[in-house]
Amino acid sequence: MKILVLLGHPESGSFNHSLAETVVATLERGGHNVVFHDLQAEGFDPMMTAAEIPTDAPLEPEIARHCEELAAAEGIVVVHPNWWGQLPAILKGWIDRVVRPGVAYRFLEGDSGEGIPEGLLKVKTAIVLNTSNTELERELEAFGDPLEGLWARCVFGLCGVEDVRRRNFGVIVTSTDEERATWLEEAAQIVAQAFC
Repeated sequence: MKILVLLGHPESGSFNHSLAETVVATLERGGHNVVFHDLQAEGFDPMMTAAEIPTDAPLEPEIARHCEELAAAEGIVVVHPNWWGQLPAILKGWIDRVVRPGVAYRFLEGDSGEGIPEGLLKVKTAIVLNTSNTELERELEAFGDPLEGLWARCVFGLCGVEDVRRRNFGVIVTSTDEERATWLEEAAQIVAQAFC
């Protein structure tokens, strides 16, 4: 199976990087064809230009390659921290530039402006692994869960992905080595169960 793995975190030694490494190793052991992007390390430019907006716009080679990889993917795993109830800007920019009409979704013929999309992705299952420094109970009580709605409905749901799974790991800043090891094992199990 072709699985796309995306990492959006600026610090090379972060727990997010450990999560991504665990995901890639688990998928490779399972015999999957893995395409991995550490967006920060690769210097991905998150800034969309006005010239890119039209569906038929000519794309920079890097963006065209990302679009081809997304269109070919049968599964996707995204790893990122929860910053202000959102994903990091580099990952948001990847969505803006790569999750494009004609690649990930299209509007149906005869759509008179209501914007009802048809998902185009082959992806059957999407997994989002994110980290936070707020206790889950406090996060839910004070802020709700904006990342759940963003990934499940606004991004993957719009593109036709029905099976969206998300796991938040935290509190990272006060976690022990033992907790982190347990979380990495859990991440490996989540990925193995989703793509067996």
